Amino acid sequence: MKTVLIVEDNAGVRTLVREYLEEHGYRVRVASNGQEGLLEARHTRPDLVLLDVMMPGMDGLEFLRRFRATEQVPVIFLTARDTELDKVLGLELGADDYVTKPFSMAELLARVRAHLRRGQEPGVPTTLRAGELELDSVSRTFAVRGARVDLTRSEFELMAALLRLPGRVFSRLELLEQLQEEALGSERTIDVHVRNLRAKVEEEPGKPRFIETVFGVGYRLNPDLTP
Repeated sequence: MKTVLIVEDNAGVRTLVREYLEEHGYRVRVASNGQEGLLEARHTRPDLVLLDVMMPGMDGLEFLRRFRATEQVPVIFLTARDTELDKVLGLELGADDYVTKPFSMAELLARVRAHLRRGQEPGVPTTLRAGELELDSVSRTFAVRGARVDLTRSEFELMAALLRLPGRVFSRLELLEQLQEEALGSERTIDVHVRNLRAKVEEEPGKPRFIETVFGVGYRLNPDLTP
């Protein structure tokens, strides 16, 4: 049974989401603010976090900064703020997805399921390698030149998609579909994830050697990396 942590200051929303997820087979823990959320996360080690952005005291953005220092499980923002800037900021800090309030419970459940089943599909090679890059889908680890690099769930899935077909050019829409089959999202999301990935894996993110931009199309993994 997967554990979902809800960090939300609105008691009504918190209760509604908790009861709905429990009805669909999830173990649910709750917190009313960011500080409580961090304590609960350390105690329960959730498989996924649903995180409100606007909370008194420690808000969702600060929670995410601290949470990402040690944990890489999926985080979905629950936000009433619907500007692209707000969404991009959350993604840059390490969120995997966002749902704008008011949202349907069916949509929220679909996104939770999509993120939790990543890496569980049958028939996919468990280890992917290209040059100095190595990804293991069972242990959910990624390494560059043998040194482990911590990735968010979305960054991991994006890296896996590129590693499966080095040299193949993916459009932003194709990569977006790889990350979230049921979820709606902006193709701008992919640019943010690629920028975050480059900051973690490239020696010079401004002159990427691994993840190449194909202008007017999308991105590909450098085909010269293949052994």
